[in-house]
Amino acid sequence: MHRVQVELGERSYPIRIDAGLLQQAGLGISDYPQIVIISNDTIAPLYLTAAEQLFAGCTVKHFLLPDGEAYKTLDQFSRIMTFLLEQRFPRDGLLVALGGGVVGDITGFAAACYQRGVDFIQIPTTLLSQVDSSVGGKTAVNHPLGKNMIGAFKQPQQVLIDTDVLSTLPAREFSAGMAEVIKYALIADADFFSFLEQQATAIRQLEPGALAQVIRHCCQMKADIVAADETEQGKRALLNLGHTFGHAIEAWLGYGHWLHGEAVAAGMMMAARLSEHRGWLTLDEVARIQALLQQFDLPVEPPSGMQIADFLPFMKTDKKVRAGRMRFVLPVSFGYSELIDDVTEPELLSVFSECRHRA
Repeated sequence: MHRVQVELGERSYPIRIDAGLLQQAGLGISDYPQIVIISNDTIAPLYLTAAEQLFAGCTVKHFLLPDGEAYKTLDQFSRIMTFLLEQRFPRDGLLVALGGGVVGDITGFAAACYQRGVDFIQIPTTLLSQVDSSVGGKTAVNHPLGKNMIGAFKQPQQVLIDTDVLSTLPAREFSAGMAEVIKYALIADADFFSFLEQQATAIRQLEPGALAQVIRHCCQMKADIVAADETEQGKRALLNLGHTFGHAIEAWLGYGHWLHGEAVAAGMMMAARLSEHRGWLTLDEVARIQALLQQFDLPVEPPSGMQIADFLPFMKTDKKVRAGRMRFVLPVSFGYSELIDDVTEPELLSVFSECRHRA
């Protein structure tokens, strides 16, 4: 078993990574009077029974959400609250998020709000949630005017990652997760980018050794960043590479039309073009980024019909905006990114045109 520790003082917690983790009944989580597993109607038939066995001897109930980003809403959050109240769920109970990023985000938000805070753990079942959203304590729901604009920071008690569950993950969902993996390489690790290029075939074929190395590396990178900047006052904002553009794509299309990772991939490509426009990345480096994204069947340009004017309203309400200034995470060299606050609208128009022309 691989183990990564998120160091946050008294709120530190482990990330356990192993093949077959869901088959390891009774992981010592038994000191809760009631446990509620929150999942969705796609994941529950596959893994709910196994997840229940992890909590042998406990009173375990479950609540199922519809599957998809379109259901990461205040309405579904309210349904969870109603269920917990009806079940008289106690403050010393445990919520368990069994699913991808949507389930993890909304369960974490419920844990932050119910009786002003209850414990929860993450059991992520998608690559994207395993390498990114399950770690770090960001929880939220979406609003038609902006993604993840309603939420709270709430750290889990632990994260349990079973790499075997990726065998049932649809290829499109796996590719979406690889967008977040590639993001880590671009923000701070050029050597990791080279590893992904060299191991792309093994990763696509779900080779266990390559997968475990990718997941552990990403979790360690995120754990280090979260430990240094838990509430995103500085360094943690780097994890949003591609997200300012990507969130605008998701909101403009309507949540669920593109997967989150697909929107982030197109957003990273726009960020790379902007860096090239400023002379920070070479044409060859941008071509490497595009080639790796395309190896995992990810989009490298904005959706058809979307214009730069469609991006701006969402960008101007992005969480990184400060004093009315849009801020973007951009690669200032290959494998090293920074937060930039002087991007102009004419620059964005030029980059948008290049993405359309050169994709």
